Amino acid sequence: MQLTDKLITSDDVVARVVAGETVLLNLATGTYFGLNEVGGRIWHLLDTDGCSLAEITDKLQAEFDVSGENAAADVLSLMASLSEHGLVQQAA
Repeated sequence: MQLTDKLITSDDVVARVVAGETVLLNLATGTYFGLNEVGGRIWHLLDTDGCSLAEITDKLQAEFDVSGENAAADVLSLMASLSEHGLVQQAA
């Protein structure tokens, strides 16, 4: 996975914010996933804006006190995990 990739949320995933945490549920597999504030923001950007991973990294860097290198590492790590669990997929 690279920053130039564009991912979309899976159609089988339902997301809700509960007590400040974004909760994801893959209805097809029953997989539950909880995201902190930053992870929730990443999910929101994917779900509503259809941003590339590079665009998400830039937005995180602007919104949070984080270096570009750390933002990129966090985005790539989270996307790999979400992809592994069938919560996101490559955009067509």
